[in-house]
Amino acid sequence: MQGTILIVDAIATNRIVLKVKLATAFYDVLQAGSMADALAQAKQRTPDLILSALDLPDGGAGALCAALHANPQTDNVPVIAIAAHADNPARMAALKEGVQDVLRKPVDDTLLLGRVRSVIRAHNAAAEWQVRDDTTRALGLGLAETEEHFAPRGHCIMVGPDAAHLQKWAAQLRPVLRARLTLAPTASVMRTAAQEAEADVFVLALPDDTAAALDQLRLIAELRAHAATRHAGVLVLQTSPDPTLGAQALDLGADDLMSEGFDAAELALRFRALLRSKRMQAQLRASVRTGLQAAVFDSLTGLHNRRYAMPHLKHLADHATSTGRPFAVLAADLDHFKQVNDFYGHASGDAVLVEVAERLRACLRSTDMISRIGGEEFLVVMPATTLNEARRAAMRICDAISSRRFEVPGSADPIAVTISIGMAFADPTKKAARALDQEAETGESLLNRADKALYAAKGQGRNQVTLGRPAA
Repeated sequence: MQGTILIVDAIATNRIVLKVKLATAFYDVLQAGSMADALAQAKQRTPDLILSALDLPDGGAGALCAALHANPQTDNVPVIAIAAHADNPARMAALKEGVQDVLRKPVDDTLLLGRVRSVIRAHNAAAEWQVRDDTTRALGLGLAETEEHFAPRGHCIMVGPDAAHLQKWAAQLRPVLRARLTLAPTASVMRTAAQEAEADVFVLALPDDTAAALDQLRLIAELRAHAATRHAGVLVLQTSPDPTLGAQALDLGADDLMSEGFDAAELALRFRALLRSKRMQAQLRASVRTGLQAAVFDSLTGLHNRRYAMPHLKHLADHATSTGRPFAVLAADLDHFKQVNDFYGHASGDAVLVEVAERLRACLRSTDMISRIGGEEFLVVMPATTLNEARRAAMRICDAISSRRFEVPGSADPIAVTISIGMAFADPTKKAARALDQEAETGESLLNRADKALYAAKGQGRNQVTLGRPAA
């Protein structure tokens, strides 16, 4: 499944129609007929996204947002509202209350799915960083939060091919934006971004011509690839509705979309939301980076050490249980490593460990946690992964270690090294469905299972992957 979506609507037909569309796209769909029902379900199983009718019998999408934010467990769950008839004041009220977007009926399927993909992608990325920050804070290494009123003014760069339109919009926007505003023609935006102070949000205004609009959207990839702009927010502004183009913008990496033309108040509101998100993500990255570099990285390999790995595994297991996302644990150990130290010296053993760390990084995703937990022992935690994906990753590691020999200072010729891997996999959803009376899988139980599988791999000849089976 690509994620869990909770549909909230008092009308059963509306829920069924949406469920069919989303289930076809391989989302796990939950349903609720009221705000109270939605809040109860969200506490039992935290969804990745809530699609709510703008108006509900016991409140509305905005009130639902406020109630979600009041509970730490559901504080970060995004909400998209769908409205049959929503005037501009109603839309603005919902956006101010924290709703990600208000889509008007009839909702184009392409745009709906594009918006869903974009919001869930951003939610999952933020959740992974939050899990790491939780680990850091549990170790007493978190940074103090910056008060919002002490934060510097944001910087917005508006980009478009029509200078007259940009000037006109800027005149309407400046009184309500309360941020620095720079205008840039499409052809020179990257040069402008390099010359100006750090940009917080880029607003890409799309022309009506489809070919020109597609050319403008190519800027998203450039912004994401440049070190100075990769973390900036990107808001795409369509001067005329085009659902396919809007969905394409979101799939290319835009953070937000205004599909109904320019509105100064709405753009300012969306800018502030993107600015808050950018600063929060920057603070999470800084917290993880600064705190962990000092205390929880292995000084030889640069990988996480046991002090970080064990709490992180616990946090991830708890997070997986609450969200229903599967994850995998790999326990890996170099084969006959003592012989390397004995025959070639400890400097050669260190060289092998450093190169093994590099090959592990090359085989795994940026969201996977890799740690050195002992002399030649490594632990890999793979969040939000399937069993087949985890197995393929483990096989890649075995091949990457054994297929190329290691250059070491104590030997004139490269030496051969192999690795054995024990794997444990947890799918909280299936576990719960199989035996509701059993306790959820913990990080410790997964690690024990992976360790037993590692011993089995050693006993079966080494240089292989063995899957640990859960207890009956």
